[in-house]
Amino acid sequence: MSHPPQNDNNPRELIPELCREFYRLGWATGTGGGISIKQDGIYYVAPSGVQKERIRPEDVFELDERQEVRTGSCPVRAGLKISECTPLFFNAYRMRNAGACLHSHSQHVVLVSMLCDKEFRISHIEMIKGIQNAETKKALGYRDTLVVPIIENTDFEKDLTASMAACMEAYPQTNAVLVRRHGIYVWGDTWQKAKGMAECLEYLMELAIRMKQLGLPWTPEEK
Repeated sequence: MSHPPQNDNNPRELIPELCREFYRLGWATGTGGGISIKQDGIYYVAPSGVQKERIRPEDVFELDERQEVRTGSCPVRAGLKISECTPLFFNAYRMRNAGACLHSHSQHVVLVSMLCDKEFRISHIEMIKGIQNAETKKALGYRDTLVVPIIENTDFEKDLTASMAACMEAYPQTNAVLVRRHGIYVWGDTWQKAKGMAECLEYLMELAIRMKQLGLPWTPEEK
C-alpha cells in the first residue's frame, strides 16, 4: 500500500509516516517502539498498543510539559492510551532540549546490547560521521570513538525512567541509550536529526555484529 508524501511540518502526519517506516524496517514489530516530536511547546506522541503501520494522524496524542493530554486534543478513536515510552521521551526533552525522541526494538540493537557490558564502542567506521556529539553539537569524526551507554531492562517501561536519566547525566555527549534485551532510545534537536542518527546507529550496530562474527575488532585498541 502506497502513501502520499506527508507534511514535514505537521507532527500529526509525520509520526504515522515514521511509524510505518519503522514497521517496514522491522524496528517496531507488533505494537513495539514509539515516536515523539516536540513542536511549538506541544509534545506529540504515538499511542500505545496500536499496530504501528495503522496509526492515523488523529490517533496522535498532544501533551503539555507536565505530560498531560492537552484540552480538546484527545484522539478520536476510542480506547487509545498514551505511549508507555512517554516518561523516557521526556527525559530527552527535559535534559537535552530535544526536538524529537525515537524508540526502536531493532534486533541489531538488542543483540549489541547483549554483546557489550556497559557500553557499545566503535571507531574508524565512516558512518560514525552521522552521529552528533550532544555537548558540542558537532558531528563525530571517522577516528572518533562512538560510545553508546547501556542500561538494564525492567518489567515495565516507565520503570526505566530514572536509570535512563542517570545514564544521560553520566554520558552528556550521547544522543542515545541502549536498553539491554529491549531496544534503543535516540533523540536529536529535530526529528530529521533524530531519524538520521537512529539510521546511522542501526547501520553501525548491524555492522558490528557482522564484524564480531568475522573476528574483526570494533576499535583499533582491541587488536
